[in-house]
Amino acid sequence: MNEFDEHRRQETIAWHERQQQELKKLKGAQRHLWLNVAAYLTISVIEFYLAVVGHSQTLRADAFNNLSGIIASVLLLVGIHIARDIDDDDLMGRPLPEESQHSGQRLQLTRFHYETVFTMITGLVMIVIAISVIYGGVQSLMSHAEQEIPKPITLVGAGIATVIMLGVWWMNKRGGRRLQSAALVAAAQDSLSDAVTSVGTMVAIGGAMLFKVEWLDGVASMVVGLFILSAGVKIFRESSLNLADYFDPKLEDQFRAAVGDFPAVNEVLELKAHYNGNVVTVDTTIAVDAHMEVQDSYRLSEDIEGTLRRKFGIVDTSVMVVPTEKN
Repeated sequence: MNEFDEHRRQETIAWHERQQQELKKLKGAQRHLWLNVAAYLTISVIEFYLAVVGHSQTLRADAFNNLSGIIASVLLLVGIHIARDIDDDDLMGRPLPEESQHSGQRLQLTRFHYETVFTMITGLVMIVIAISVIYGGVQSLMSHAEQEIPKPITLVGAGIATVIMLGVWWMNKRGGRRLQSAALVAAAQDSLSDAVTSVGTMVAIGGAMLFKVEWLDGVASMVVGLFILSAGVKIFRESSLNLADYFDPKLEDQFRAAVGDFPAVNEVLELKAHYNGNVVTVDTTIAVDAHMEVQDSYRLSEDIEGTLRRKFGIVDTSVMVVPTEKN
């Protein structure tokens, strides 16, 4: 059992290293999201004030859009906090099994699901806000008394929002790639959508002022709402697929091919990959020679796990060995 105990020790060390790497990434994502909150709060206050003073429905819609950014960032911060704030021996206050350290490791991977859960809620909030903005635009078009040509000061608000949001988008995109954070990737998509809507807001306000078209402001606010809706649906769809245990079949085929390349593997009977937040684990069942010794099958399983970790960054691979007669 010395070899087995040594393997368990090495596996535990590797798991703790990987765990700390993921927690470090989450901490980095938190810092980015706090900057997002500050940026969105600044823009929302400026745009709300100038929308009231300058009588612009479009700028008001853009302010609501940026308000959704505050809500989204706060929700993501809550999810990341939960993912980081769970002790090694419990999950949301519930104890993990002590009799199996490996089982405990797999259960602890579920902590990273919280980032995905709150990312999905973020998408849902964006959808609700988008519907509200579109509804407000429709009401504005139907009520001629509420239609006004925006004042020039509203262009300043839209311009400030555009510049700040482009900076936030670049920061989130860069941080999301570097940290491999689903939360920051979602935030980057949201902030890019916000930057585009701010540009659209400037164009709409400028057009309404230039051509003296009162209804253009209301139409533009509906377009802004559609942009918010599109981004929210995309975020909600991707995160819900993640939680529903969907995994790209093409990537699974690559994992399957890597396992099948081992000469001792007669056939890869089953293979299923799982997302745990941003962490990937794999369960696979392989067919081997019925006369293979237990020690050899154990070493084969370890070699498969090591290969998938090196080639694809898979944190944990569970291998079930089924004996079969080779034709």
